[in-house]
Amino acid sequence: MDLSEALRTTGAVREFTPEPVDDDTVWRLLDTARFGPNGGNRQAWRVILVRDPELRRGVRDLYLPGWYEYLALNAAGLTPWAPLGDRAAEAEALAAAPKVAAAAQDGPGGFAEHLDEVPVLLVVLADLRSLAAVDRDLDRYGIIGGASVYPFCWSILLAARQEGLAGVLTTMLARQEPAVRELLAIPNHYAMAAALALGHPVRQARKLRRREVAEFATVDRFDGDALNAAR
Repeated sequence: MDLSEALRTTGAVREFTPEPVDDDTVWRLLDTARFGPNGGNRQAWRVILVRDPELRRGVRDLYLPGWYEYLALNAAGLTPWAPLGDRAAEAEALAAAPKVAAAAQDGPGGFAEHLDEVPVLLVVLADLRSLAAVDRDLDRYGIIGGASVYPFCWSILLAARQEGLAGVLTTMLARQEPAVRELLAIPNHYAMAAALALGHPVRQARKLRRREVAEFATVDRFDGDALNAAR
C-alpha cells in the first residue's frame, strides 16, 4: 500500500469480525512498530498482550466507568477532562454518568461493553524512568513524554493496516491506572499510555474527515497568515 494512502485511510475502527488474529501476526506488528521514533532511542514502551478471558473481562470492567463519564461529559457539551476545562461544569455533568451506564446496560452494548471480545487487546505502558519529559517542570499540564511512546502506538496501527487489519487507540484505562496496575501486575515505574484493540474490520476506513491545513497552520507567528498551497 502507498504510504500516503495508508496515512490518509488509517482511521479509528471499533467493529471487528469474529476472525481471530494469531500471535505471529501480532509479533509482526510489534516487530515493525519498534522502529517508531522515540526520545534518545530509549524505547520506553512495554506491551502486554492480554489473552486470558478473565483478565480481559477485568480490563473491560475497569474501562467502562471512565467511558460512561466520557459520554456524560460529552453530552454536556464539554471536552472530557480538558486540561483547561471547567471543573465545576464537569462535576455537574458527571452526576449523569450512572444514568448513562444504566441506559447502556439495557442495550446490546458497543465497543466498550464488548472490549473483552476484541481479537487483539494490547496494553501499552510507558517507562517513567526513560522519558525525557522536558516540560516536566513547567507550570502546566505535561504532554512531552508521550512523544516517546505514541509514535510507537501509531506505528502499530499503520502496520495493522498493511496486514489488512484495523484498530483503535484508547487512553480510557488511565482513569483506573492503580487498578489496572494491580490486575496486570504492572510495576509502579510504568504508566498507562494506551490500550489498542485490533482485528479484521467489519468496514475498513476509506475516507477520513479532517480540517484543512490552512485551518491549523500559520506562517511565522501564531497569528500569522494561514499556510496555503501555492496555486
